[in-house]
Amino acid sequence: MCSARAGCASKPSVLRPLALLARDRSPRKGETMVDLIEFCGSCSLRRLQNPVLAPVRSRNPARAPARALGFPRPGAGKARAPRRFAINAESVEGEVFSVTSSSKSDVDYLGESTKGDLNVNEEHLDAFGFDGQADLDGLIGEIARIEAKEAECSLNALGIVDPFSLRNSPCGIFCSRTLNLRSISAIGYDMDYTLIHYNVMAWEGRAYDYGMANLRSMGFPVDGLEFDPNMVIRGLVMDKERGNLVKADRFGYVKRAMHGTKMLSTRAISEIYGRELVDLRKESRWEFLNTFFSVSEAVMFMQAVAKALFRAHVEGQLKSEIMAEPERFVEPDPELPLALLDQKEAGKKLLLITNSDYHYTNKMMQHAFNRFLPNDMGWRDLFEMVIVSARKPEFFQMSQPLYEVVTSDGLMRPCFKAKSGGLYSGGSAQMVEKSLDVHGDEILYVGDHIYTDVSQSKVHLRWRTALICRELEDEYNALIHSRSHKEELIELIEQKETVGDLFNQLRLALQRRMKGRPAQTRAANNMDDQELTESMQKLLILMKRLDQKIAPMLEADGELFNKRWGYLSRAGLWDKSHLTRQIEKYADIYTSRVSNFLHYTPFMYFRSQEQTLAHDSLTFSSTGINGVAMHHAA
Repeated sequence: MCSARAGCASKPSVLRPLALLARDRSPRKGETMVDLIEFCGSCSLRRLQNPVLAPVRSRNPARAPARALGFPRPGAGKARAPRRFAINAESVEGEVFSVTSSSKSDVDYLGESTKGDLNVNEEHLDAFGFDGQADLDGLIGEIARIEAKEAECSLNALGIVDPFSLRNSPCGIFCSRTLNLRSISAIGYDMDYTLIHYNVMAWEGRAYDYGMANLRSMGFPVDGLEFDPNMVIRGLVMDKERGNLVKADRFGYVKRAMHGTKMLSTRAISEIYGRELVDLRKESRWEFLNTFFSVSEAVMFMQAVAKALFRAHVEGQLKSEIMAEPERFVEPDPELPLALLDQKEAGKKLLLITNSDYHYTNKMMQHAFNRFLPNDMGWRDLFEMVIVSARKPEFFQMSQPLYEVVTSDGLMRPCFKAKSGGLYSGGSAQMVEKSLDVHGDEILYVGDHIYTDVSQSKVHLRWRTALICRELEDEYNALIHSRSHKEELIELIEQKETVGDLFNQLRLALQRRMKGRPAQTRAANNMDDQELTESMQKLLILMKRLDQKIAPMLEADGELFNKRWGYLSRAGLWDKSHLTRQIEKYADIYTSRVSNFLHYTPFMYFRSQEQTLAHDSLTFSSTGINGVAMHHAA
């Protein structure tokens, strides 16, 4: 488990939201209509059976809004007696709450559907002191401010980090396009490097070994070559015409390049790619490294050729070895099955859609899931439907023959219609939508491959998408540890810009003087020719010295993540990488691993951050979750 993950794991209460803590105790003998929740100093939570809070009257919601729900008020001491509240053990669709059906769902205040969401029955609104439009016209702003502040205190008392704080965490889920999980009816998952994480050195190292063996058998001189996973990163592009590996910015301009194992100079890059842009639509020329699976292939490409590695994957050499020793290759994540269990129990239909075959999928999922699931559950119990050998991206583009896996040893028979609970091979995404009666943006698909998983499901079906990018944890930590370096670098650049502005003004003054025209300022007109020339000379020397300081610092920017290529998400100091552009275009949310969903609820509203524009004069930033926003000059 990586250091970033270990940092998150140091707060177990953060990793176990209420739905998990509620499993700590089964109903005691004799308990019928009510279970009890105790909120005291530790805010321990007892088991809930379809909990529904009984209404508690509060005559003045502005005076004690959150306390009407039983949360401790800010600053409440430990000596205070625990507060007890009755929990109705009947169905949620009972006396207090109603459920909105998908066909009758409204649109919420941020423009997203709230399908299947809970509503308070009208007759119970007076229990909270609300008085229709009068409250909305009058005290609602003050009520909301107090409620939000007390909610923040209650989250802290329960040991739960609020979602806004998780934005500043390597374990956070980051949002490109606003996504309301309440509107999601089904969540589909890829398997390899999404639900199953592999040790890169073990997996890709062996893939490299098999590929090199194939090259050697074909007569290539590959003796002495060794696998170096730091030679490449995700998001690079193979230039198959020139034999280079390149890193491009969001516009397609090449910023860094490597030929063989040698990084090319800035001048060489300019000479080779000065007028060329990376265009991923030209597949015969450019190949994008979408995923960890590309690491060993890219290393081989730079050292030799790539086709031998593809043979290794197709022939199944590597996967047979992994199935024999999964503990050697698979990194366990105990929180992952629990995150999916939360989603399932919240009413989401979970799908597994993988290109791996049945035998490999079953072996890997048993190893990664079964030992961490409660009550003798197996991995199949989590999923509404499992599809192996899906042949993505064609799975999202066209119809394919569908087969049902009918025996434990993988025997299949032709099938014409998929059903809930089934295990299938092949088929299509349209078949999934039809069989589950969910469509388009009701489905969230989670995968690690930008093209195969994310862009194709987005482009062809308008599914909502989530990208798993394991490297985010290392990049986040590298960004944190390089703050002082970047601050110093930016300060030097700004100093050079100021000095350069003065030099340019003096240069313009000299130019005008030589043409017999006055300078643009009186001060410049008062300088004689010698004074003007000497000032320009001093400024040029200063800028040259600054360049000598800035250049190696720019070169080193990002080396905490990768010494050759810099940061995953950036191309240079100021701009986004081509990879980041792809993520923003196709992935609604992205995170380092699926188990990060455990930090959030299955009802989370992921709100995209403000997209600043070059001409923006003000930037708005929230001071917290208390509803107060402040603005400052950009």
